[in-house]
Amino acid sequence: MPVQREYWSSRFAFIMAAVGSAVGLGNFWRFPYTAGENGGGAFLIIYIACAALIALPILIAEYALGRRGGGSGPASIIAVARENNKSPLWVIAAWIGGLSATAILTFYCVISAWIVIYIPQTFSGYFDTIEPEAITAHFGATISDAGLVALAHGAFVLVNVVVVARGITKGIEAAVQILMPIFFLMLLGMVIYANIVGDFAASAAFLLQPDFSEVTAGTFLSAIGQAFFSIGVGGALMITYGAYLSRDENIPGSASLVVTVDTLVAIIAGFAIFPLVFAFGLDPAGGPGLFFVTLPIAFGEMPYGGLVGGAFFTLALFAAFTSSISLLQIGVAWLSEKKGWNRTTASIALGALVWLVGVGHIFYPALIDLFDGLTEGVGLPLGGLLIALFAGWAVRKSLIDEIGPEARLTGKLWPAGITFVAPISIAVVLVFGLIQHAPGLAANFQTLLEQISGGG
Repeated sequence: MPVQREYWSSRFAFIMAAVGSAVGLGNFWRFPYTAGENGGGAFLIIYIACAALIALPILIAEYALGRRGGGSGPASIIAVARENNKSPLWVIAAWIGGLSATAILTFYCVISAWIVIYIPQTFSGYFDTIEPEAITAHFGATISDAGLVALAHGAFVLVNVVVVARGITKGIEAAVQILMPIFFLMLLGMVIYANIVGDFAASAAFLLQPDFSEVTAGTFLSAIGQAFFSIGVGGALMITYGAYLSRDENIPGSASLVVTVDTLVAIIAGFAIFPLVFAFGLDPAGGPGLFFVTLPIAFGEMPYGGLVGGAFFTLALFAAFTSSISLLQIGVAWLSEKKGWNRTTASIALGALVWLVGVGHIFYPALIDLFDGLTEGVGLPLGGLLIALFAGWAVRKSLIDEIGPEARLTGKLWPAGITFVAPISIAVVLVFGLIQHAPGLAANFQTLLEQISGGG
């Protein structure tokens, strides 16, 4: 089996890294508008169920696979498969997940670049000086400024490369142990301010009172995709992180903590965003523009909006960065194993690829919608389904042994969850969700072709 030379230095370091990888733009950029488009409280209930019953068992499996196999996603699955006399072709689960995660990283860094650009603009009070109607046009002009976005994108990717190249303890651990405590303090401050200035009652009604009339098969696919995107399962990321776990780590306990914190941050982020949205009469179902159009309108009209808005986008950037370094680590770990490259070379090579593909997103924005739809709606759920089948049906006994007797209640429930609940749920939702989402994916692809040909 492959041997990892580095391990998490402490449980706190691992939890901060795992929570940091989970808490990201999925909580701040994607969750609010996805909830807004899918009935608010109804989506929240479905999301929590998906996180607890589907994402959590897979997260436990991924940690156990990583620690058992001791390598990157592909290496760990091959090692565990061979240990159990199973086909190494199961590695396709890690490949689908890993490629999906890397595809996410390419547009994740571009969206982070938009945030980088918005931070100084918001702190300077720029959105106080223009009319609300002009903010939409400003966002369009910002993402169309290819040179500026490419520069910010390159700077963001470079910082990721520097941190990941330094390794687990000196790079990733050092970053998350500083950024995550600051992140939680800033988030708490944002929530307090938003609910003093904004409309807490309307936000609570929207997030906590479900409207099931908005629920469709696509809602369930969006909830599973959101859970996988936010928590980080299905993408081989957590298998890689699991490889650095010590033998005495309680895997179910740590996985439960990560899922709980990630879900709470998503909900808390909703209470930091929606009070402002409702207080200023804006649309909670504003789509992806909720983050870069709707909120700046609110920041431009509220007391100390420049300071608050700048802090908000800084908070989002922290969250994005702690997730992006974990996404980059997936490929770096594989390149180090497969090609024998050192971490610096692997980080630079993968960072250059991510930047290059990101430039494609900058010039052809429809690529972001297409990549987002394919990864959230197909890649991550399919990767999660294959990992659930592998863990629950092919190597379950080995993973139960890996989880250990200290798991207690979660460990006893895990076999049923990973064997039946997770794979059946994902398969059903994947089929019906794809039927509903296929027209949207086709439209995104058509838009991309028009942009490439110069027609859009």
